[in-house]
Amino acid sequence: MLPMGVYCFGDFELNEESRALRLAGREVEAQPLVFDFLAMLLRNQERALSKDELLETLWPGVTVTEASLQRVASLARSILRQGGIETALRNLPRFGYRIYLDSPAAPENKIVPAGEVSKPSSPGSPILLARAAVAARKWREAAASFAEADATDELLTADLEEWALALECMGRPAEAIPLLARAVTEYGVAGERLRAASPAITLAMIHLERGELAAANGWHKRAAQLIDGATESREHGLWCWMGARIKGAEAEPEHALALAEQAFEVGKQLEDPVVESLGLIYRGFFKLCLGETRSGQEDQDFAAALGLSSDVDPIVGGILYCNILWACRNFGDWARANQWTLSYEGWCRGHGLEELTGSCRLHRAEVLGVHGTLKEAETLVRAALDQLALDAPWATGDALRVLGDIHLAAGDFAEAETAYRASHAAGWDPQPGLALLQLEQGQAEAAFSALERSLVGNRWPTLQRRGMVLATLAKVAARTDRLERAKQVIAELESEPQRWPMASIRALTAEAKAELFMREDRLVEAAWELQTACSRWAEIGSPTSCADARLSLAALLIRLGDRTGAELELGTVLAVAKKVDSPRFMRRYDELKGLLAGAKQEALG
Repeated sequence: MLPMGVYCFGDFELNEESRALRLAGREVEAQPLVFDFLAMLLRNQERALSKDELLETLWPGVTVTEASLQRVASLARSILRQGGIETALRNLPRFGYRIYLDSPAAPENKIVPAGEVSKPSSPGSPILLARAAVAARKWREAAASFAEADATDELLTADLEEWALALECMGRPAEAIPLLARAVTEYGVAGERLRAASPAITLAMIHLERGELAAANGWHKRAAQLIDGATESREHGLWCWMGARIKGAEAEPEHALALAEQAFEVGKQLEDPVVESLGLIYRGFFKLCLGETRSGQEDQDFAAALGLSSDVDPIVGGILYCNILWACRNFGDWARANQWTLSYEGWCRGHGLEELTGSCRLHRAEVLGVHGTLKEAETLVRAALDQLALDAPWATGDALRVLGDIHLAAGDFAEAETAYRASHAAGWDPQPGLALLQLEQGQAEAAFSALERSLVGNRWPTLQRRGMVLATLAKVAARTDRLERAKQVIAELESEPQRWPMASIRALTAEAKAELFMREDRLVEAAWELQTACSRWAEIGSPTSCADARLSLAALLIRLGDRTGAELELGTVLAVAKKVDSPRFMRRYDELKGLLAGAKQEALG
């Protein structure tokens, strides 16, 4: 008989007297609060403990928020996951926590023939090594040990999901598909229909990332069958979140927003930070699509803070970060994109993601390109293209668009055109970069027509990039003498400042107004607008865009006879041209320098 204060559960043993927690004989590290939390639950396993009781016992005489308790519970669940019994710890919504050790329907029970009993694993066995590797975020070790354990038939059904997670974190989601399908089948055979919905939803997500919308829809509908009437469950919340993503891919942003709202409400009711943050991040995403910019940004920032402070797995964390970064990039919100990109890279390294995902590389590449680090940006986007082929093929077109933007900034027009054409062939709209290239090539009419077409449709990239496209359209409309269209577009942008608060869109709008004023021979006003554009681009930290605006301003100042002002602008452009190694800037610099010299000679004559 065990002494008082010693509890055996699964392959674990917790000894209160020696304050030791062991898994199959091996000591497991546990923070003091986490140890006390588990000990309380084990000591009172016949009942649920309220949050108040837990808070008063764990933090006597100290006022802390429920978030601290959630964090402790999350760490405890991570420890239990090493022994394959993380689902024994239950969160009871609006009340507290309880540990269930003898539930006949526990989903971690392996399916075994009648009369057989699943035995505890021996120390050092592949399955325990795999679970420990998952807890330590050593994904390659986990995947190898799971494969070894599978060969000796040691896996529980829940282990299949962890094995799939390890493969996803290694950037090999296609290899996770058969494992998740097995999990759906095994849970179903065991009568665990609700639990089977979770891997079905993950399958829908992987297929959607691979651009396989029909397969994603199929698994999503299968999950709906398995959930049935359990609409207050965690699985239903995840199903709503996945439904929002699918509806977004099907160009139904209003329906997508409604489903994301449902997911958020389910997660909030269950106090489940994963479901709550996923619902909230996509609620913000589709608000941005529908013009609710400030509210959408607030949702996204809060969702990231909520999820990433709750010890979520790397895939969920990646979804939260990537979602914000996609929106930042589509809106041209470069300052915010830079902050989140740097944070994301650090987070990836801290969660065992040795290789950054294709999306992460793509985010960083575009930010570097905007900031003028063109060579490094090109190298990174090419690496992103290789990785995206494995983990998110649907984003290949966007990566090619970014590559085109980088070549355009460098003045490699032939390379830029090749990249933009490849982007279009991959099913992505390469605007507004392609239109800017066409302007450089003297094809203003083609640029105008292409930008007008880019405004058609209801897909999320179209809706989120609308501000960038509109501002470029206004500029091109003025240059092609469509002055009324230019005024109409500028009025749309300026009448909704809350929808387009980003400095990049305001800079582009100022450039469009300058183009319009020059056509109307209002040169002084045009110079003011170009000065505003320069300030906005400098605020973002985009030297290439700022140099473009300064070149236009220098040309205008020469026309106005302000040679000193023109020389100042050209001096700044020369420094940028040398720094980013751009032949395009050097060509335009030389042209304007010659024009300035001619104007000076004429003035002297």
